[in-house]
Amino acid sequence: MSYKMIIVEDESEIREGLFTCFPWDKLDFEIVGLFENGKQALDYILQNKVDVVFCDVKMPVMSGIDLARVLFLNNIPVKIVFISGYQDFEFAQKAMKYGVRYYITKPATYDEVIEIFGLIKKELDLQSKNPQTHSEEVKKQDLISIDNPENVIETVKEYIKRNYKEATLEDAAKLVYMNPYYLSRLFKCKTGKNFSDYLIEVRMRKALQLMKIPMYKLHEIGEMVGYKNPKNFTRAFKKYFGKSPSEFVQER
Repeated sequence: MSYKMIIVEDESEIREGLFTCFPWDKLDFEIVGLFENGKQALDYILQNKVDVVFCDVKMPVMSGIDLARVLFLNNIPVKIVFISGYQDFEFAQKAMKYGVRYYITKPATYDEVIEIFGLIKKELDLQSKNPQTHSEEVKKQDLISIDNPENVIETVKEYIKRNYKEATLEDAAKLVYMNPYYLSRLFKCKTGKNFSDYLIEVRMRKALQLMKIPMYKLHEIGEMVGYKNPKNFTRAFKKYFGKSPSEFVQER
């Protein structure tokens, strides 16, 4: 099944590049319009069916944020993917208020675009097969993220604490209905730490607790906190605490 998409970008060269450099037909997206600003895009959306908007954030006449706000407030079911050269995550935070969950920084890499639009295709397929299920998922997403990014961070932290052995950024992103790249940026913005660094911190603190129990060997503790290879556990432990697990045990 093919879905209709428009590209909104004020720089003509980038706009044409986004249109021509990706295999949209193979991804099951039909490009039905190219526009210079949010106002042109909105005028088109109000008159035509559009499933996805691939949109710059900062544009003249009407910005991407303003376009997202109008679509959100009028309950127009369009998925939005923002692309921007601006590193300030303030734009992405604003976008969350209006249900935008996908954010790509310029220059967009081929693999990143393919991954994100693959996820969107799956979401749209699910929506078309089971509208009721999709509606329930959207409600969950709204409860978690809209107007309160802190809820997202607390949900992810709790997920890591409960699943530190096998936790991944990808699974955390699915839990809060966001794409991994977007969640990674939000997590760093709100906590000052990368997702991976926070996961290591939780694992190391848990390892310390387990090391107080004499029955466990060090390689067993490493595996219990997510390291199948003992050398990787030792390396991570020493990097975090400044000493190896065996040195730590000897000093106790």
